[in-house]
This record gives sequence, C-alpha cells and structure tokens, in this order.
Amino acid sequence: MSVPRDVREQLRHELWKRADALEWAHLSSAAKAKYYRLWSEEDAIGGQLAHYMDWGSVRLYLKDTLLDDYTGKQQSDDATARRVLGIAPDMAVQRRYTKPHGQWLADGRLICWGRASDWKLILMALFERTHGSAAPRPYAAVFQRALGRYSETSVRCMVEAAASKLGIEVVKWV
Repeated sequence: MSVPRDVREQLRHELWKRADALEWAHLSSAAKAKYYRLWSEEDAIGGQLAHYMDWGSVRLYLKDTLLDDYTGKQQSDDATARRVLGIAPDMAVQRRYTKPHGQWLADGRLICWGRASDWKLILMALFERTHGSAAPRPYAAVFQRALGRYSETSVRCMVEAAASKLGIEVVKWV
C-alpha cells in the first residue's frame, strides 16, 4: 500500500519546515540520523506513515522520499545568491542552469552558485557558459556553506585568484 498523496505532501511540508528551523544543510550525518529516528517515533509523523507501511520502513521513507530532495531544492533557490549580490528579486532571467545552478540575467550577467566545496565546477561552468560571441558575461560566483577549509583566507585567496584569471568579476562567500 502506498502513502496517499495528500498525506505525503502534508508530511513533506511539515518536515521541510522543521528542516529549515534546524538549518538542515549544516547538520552532520549523525545529527540528521537522530532526527530521522525521533520523527519516525513521533505519532504525528511516523505514526501516520505506519498506517501505510511497517515501522521498519518509516525511517527510510522519511530519508529517501520526504527529505530526499530538500537540500537540492534549497540550493537551487536563487534568493541567497541574488541577495548577497544585490540583484533585485524581480530581475528577469534569460536562461536558468543546473549543475551547478546559475542564471543568465536580462542585463547580460551570468551568476552561478553552489557549495564552496564545488568551487572548481562553479568557476568552470561560469567560464564555459560565457565563452562565445553571444554569451553572457561571467559576473559572479557565490559559494555557499563556506565552512572548514573554505573559511581559511589562503584557500579563499586561491579560489578568488582562479576566478579573476577566468574573468569572473565577483566572488561571494556565504
């Protein structure tokens, strides 16, 4: 028996709201596992799912179905990139990109964003997408979750030097 769509969407909405409050993207795997266990034992979440599957499958369903695309959806959201770059939310977009996320803005600028650990991919995507006669200009790279080694000045200087050599005008760390 499968989980009815309305139940699935209600639970997804609730879990995403909780994940936002917990800053899910910044939690360790161990911390996420703790929340999967707590939620699967909670009547309002795991209890509802137990009507449609055995208890042993509830945790896996939470992880692989309800929260599977949460991080991807959060990263694809352009609000943070636009905010830190000072780009108006209503600025028109000529083209959208994924892997890594980016936008060719109506004024001819190209912006790309993603995890700081993907900096090479982001810089090369900016270069590749702007190479050619009718291409946008490589305006900005926004590196999110700039923690650990990506908070070190020496690493940031290296990445910013690479961006400069590729003609990228702005680099922002979040």
